[in-house]
Amino acid sequence: MELNTIFFIGPQGSGKGTQARILAQKLGFFYWEMGGILRQVAQEDSDLGKRVKNLIDNGVLLNDEQLYEVVDSRLGKIGAGQGVIFDGIPRRVGQAEHLMAFLKKQGRTNFVTLFIDLPKEETFQRLLKRAQIEGRKDDTKEKIEFRLQQYQQDTLPVLDYLKQQTQFFTVDGQPSVEEVTQKINQVLGL
Repeated sequence: MELNTIFFIGPQGSGKGTQARILAQKLGFFYWEMGGILRQVAQEDSDLGKRVKNLIDNGVLLNDEQLYEVVDSRLGKIGAGQGVIFDGIPRRVGQAEHLMAFLKKQGRTNFVTLFIDLPKEETFQRLLKRAQIEGRKDDTKEKIEFRLQQYQQDTLPVLDYLKQQTQFFTVDGQPSVEEVTQKINQVLGL
């Protein structure tokens, strides 16, 4: 299977970020982690950088139009020949449509989605455990529940879109990191 554009989708705590980093390193792909990209842009001395920094500093999520501006400015710097793994985007159908249109304009044709599936209860327990280990203030039971509801409402419909637009694989996120990595390598033929 020829690979150049891979989307990792899954609930928070599913291990998608860990798996995306492992695969990006293995393949030599650019790892596009949306939060990290936003933090980089916020450090730039540009109009866009200042606007993004202001939103982040005030704890405000970017709306889709603001997100598209960041995506277009950053993605344009990555050559079409460079493989990319996306983590944290798309979160809504409109984002998926915008991203796919931009990538197709770049001449990309091979799209793969890896959906790291994890039951809601397991996701909840992993996020609570992570909060205790890392001392994260944003991982209270109420905030975790709210984020999981947002995921159900906004991100799950993206799966139907990506099933139509990409080669789509579901991977069970419950086993160990090593076992999930092995399964991903297997479905991708690596």
